[in-house]
Formats: sequence, C-alpha cells, structure tokens
Amino acid sequence: MFLERRIERTPTGELVLRLPAEERALLRRLPAELGALLGAAPDDPSLRRLFPHAYEREQDESAYQQLMGGELLEGRRRALTVITETVDRNRLSSTEAQAWLTALNDLRLVVGTRLSVDEETLLEDLDQDDARAPDLALYAYLSWLQEQLVEALASDLP
Repeated sequence: MFLERRIERTPTGELVLRLPAEERALLRRLPAELGALLGAAPDDPSLRRLFPHAYEREQDESAYQQLMGGELLEGRRRALTVITETVDRNRLSSTEAQAWLTALNDLRLVVGTRLSVDEETLLEDLDQDDARAPDLALYAYLSWLQEQLVEALASDLP
C-alpha cells in the first residue's frame, strides 16, 4: 500500500520523520479535531475505546473515574499537543515518539470505533466506491504510521 518508510531510528537514538507535506497537514488537523471532541463531547460513543471501564461494578468505576479520569484525559491531550508541536520537525526524541505513539493509537481507536472496524475488516480489499473508503484509508494510514513508529522504537531494544 505505502512504499517509503516515514519513520526510522538513527544510530544516535533519534527518530527521523520523512513525512510529505500533505501527511504533515493531515497530522496537524487530526489532533485538533480529536482534542475538540474530547473537550466538547466527552460522552461521544466514538471515544468509548479511549476510556474503557476499569471495573465491572458501577460504584467502583465511578470512584475510579473521579480519581483518574481527569489525569487520563489530560495525558491524551498532552500527546495530541506533542504531535501538533512536532509535526513539522524532521526528528523526534524518544519521549516525543512515545507521545506520538499514544496519540496515533487514540486517533486510530476513534476512527476505528466510528467505522466499527474489527479484526475481520480487510483493508486490502477496499472498494473505492464504498462510502467509508476515505475513512478506512485514513484508518489504514494511521495504522501503518503507528506500525512504523513501533518498529523504530523497538529497534532500540536489546
């Protein structure tokens, strides 16, 4: 599907970004859209996979959300901000790359939830006439970029 690697690790441990202008523009826009959704519609069903229930009992879940909900939300917002602040760079630190990984995963989860994507969804056989084709292509792109980032980060492991 995509030919050229967009993210690679250097011998010094930095991560090189090779993103064309149109991909950088997309990665400037998407975090802002998700950030706005997090602020304006925290109960939106497409966000449910970002904040899965930690406890089965409603009372325990409510206590957990009161204790941790704000911190979890703020962490997601910080990760989105890192993408916005670094998308025009050609290199990322490992810390910035970890934030990108979080934000890319969050973006994928929201798009995938909206599309009801599951393990059975085959993106290779995507029909261009399918009304969901642009969103499925976005999901595939985000998945591909996340995979490259994971591979680059993992290349530093022993």
